[in-house]
Amino acid sequence: MARRARGTSAGLDREQIKAAAVALVDRDGLERFGVRRLAEELGVDPMSLYHHVKGKAALLDVVCEAVLAEVADATEGAPDDWEEIARRTAHSYRDMACRHPRVFPLLATRAQTSPVAVTALERLVSAMRMAGLPDRVAADAPMVLFGFLNGHLLASTGGGPDGPAPVPEFDSDTYPGMAALAPRWTDFGSAAEFDRMLDIVLDGIRARTARSA
Repeated sequence: MARRARGTSAGLDREQIKAAAVALVDRDGLERFGVRRLAEELGVDPMSLYHHVKGKAALLDVVCEAVLAEVADATEGAPDDWEEIARRTAHSYRDMACRHPRVFPLLATRAQTSPVAVTALERLVSAMRMAGLPDRVAADAPMVLFGFLNGHLLASTGGGPDGPAPVPEFDSDTYPGMAALAPRWTDFGSAAEFDRMLDIVLDGIRARTARSA
């Protein structure tokens, strides 16, 4: 496709750029992603993109914002129950990570301060405070929740579109504890395993709230 004139907007808008950027990372990964590659994909001069995003760092933020928007409706119509909001958000976040395993590392390694990210956190912490959770718990809980989500999903989607790597075998003489538990990790990356771990996180938040009270 022929390039557009240098420095013109080339008829682009931010939504087109978001969609193309996410699709490019999904296909080729973050290592090959950049302003020039995206411009080639869109058939425009790189300067056209700078009318909308100011460099690669801003472009990475646009990619994050685009995939987080897929999570935004998770709590639509949910009751003002902090556990239900946390569960819906967590499952929607996991679904998004599974759809975009090559994008997901950005979410775990970059500060997420876009309106779509902050709005989701606001819904969760507001429900916690309305339920009477102490402010210390309400402040810590999202960090614990997303610490778990980011760490677990980085590991379970680390195989990219092919899924997680299989659990290794452990020598029972050298690592008896790991060998004994290995059969319980055969569902690594599954929805059932995710629910078990999410339960542990939410149980911990409830327990901390009870001790604080």
